[in-house]
Amino acid sequence: MSSANIPSVKGSGPHGSQLRLRRVNRQEVVPVPARLEELLSKNHVARLMWEVLERLDLTAFYRNIKVVEGKPGAPAIDPRILIALWLYAISQGVSSAREIDALRVEHVAYMWICGGVSLNYHTISDFRTDYEQELDELMTQVIVHLREAGLVQLETQSQDGMRVRASAGTASFRREPTLEKVLKQAQTIQAQVEQLGEARGDRRTAVQRAAQERAARERVERLEAALDKMPAARAAKKAADRDKARVSSTDSESRVMKMPDGGFRPAYNWQFSVELSNFVITGVDVVTKGSDKAQMEPMLKQVVKRTHQLPKNWLVDGGFVKLTAIEILETLGITIFGPVPKPRDESRDRYDPLPTDSEIIAQWRQRMGSEEGKAIYKLRSLVELPNAHARSRYGIQQVRVRGRRKVRCVALWVAITHNLLIWIRHLRQVVSASRG
Repeated sequence: MSSANIPSVKGSGPHGSQLRLRRVNRQEVVPVPARLEELLSKNHVARLMWEVLERLDLTAFYRNIKVVEGKPGAPAIDPRILIALWLYAISQGVSSAREIDALRVEHVAYMWICGGVSLNYHTISDFRTDYEQELDELMTQVIVHLREAGLVQLETQSQDGMRVRASAGTASFRREPTLEKVLKQAQTIQAQVEQLGEARGDRRTAVQRAAQERAARERVERLEAALDKMPAARAAKKAADRDKARVSSTDSESRVMKMPDGGFRPAYNWQFSVELSNFVITGVDVVTKGSDKAQMEPMLKQVVKRTHQLPKNWLVDGGFVKLTAIEILETLGITIFGPVPKPRDESRDRYDPLPTDSEIIAQWRQRMGSEEGKAIYKLRSLVELPNAHARSRYGIQQVRVRGRRKVRCVALWVAITHNLLIWIRHLRQVVSASRG
């Protein structure tokens, strides 16, 4: 392009001379790499994550695809693309389907993963929560591979709970009469939206009409679900307070819980079990109770199911300590390390067995008072690392989906991402060692 075509700034140079500048010309044709394969380096996380997925059996994600070669119908999107898209996004702290939808056309790594396959927001969003069982099986597969690589030592496991803000506000918790009133209003609006769609003068596009009908329908469904949960909410209250029971009209399964900052907000209680040699997450659950007291046994069953092995030591904080649970797990041969509660009588040594203690509980008290027991229990704090990563590295400050099943899907995505990054780091080290 000649300098004559470049606008000049008069009087800006010495003695009033014109400046010669290289200015923006977005009509210029410039060379752009055409091959997606060349956009990422060999050690890029997105590429390595794709390669790791090729080692896994993803058959379960293909079961519901009906389109086959030689038959009518548009080709289905390869689930491997969506799996890789979500895993990579979470590894980069992206937890929003809308943000992923934008990045797939703006960010080189997301473009490489998609490989020219067109996607939309709804496809990306729905895939995140449509495969709970398949994600559970995928997590078990990853743990098996990590064990084969020597990255999972089951001798010492630790369990911890993490309260994650729900996609609901405190003001959405309402009593039964209010829910019934709001439900009638929502049903009226739904009927009006449907009638508008049947009218000849409807000027909305098909997309607009479908979106409004879907929003109205889902609003009614959420309110109906809230009323369905009301009996359980009343049962959880004392008899005198049952009329005060409230359920969220936005997410009926969320519960108000005490958060790390001391405040109370609608949340879910995420449960992780972690082996403490490489911080591999071995168990995932999501519960709707703020208390951790009943969570040891379900998590142990999950870990045994995934690994076919009982851990030797199980470390928990004081929120999990429940004498009956300790007795059950100790009977199985698992040694429990959890703090002994302070006695009401301050003059009594908490580690001294009580006359009412069983032999197992008496041994637990004495163990936690010993120097060896205290040294082992110090390892429990290591379980906080995956929780910290979930919040700071993987972007989970608040879930963007509603309902325990969908929230558990998100927790599984986070756990699988976390474990895959450990595997990828190991593979990099193996390659580096072989070259060295």
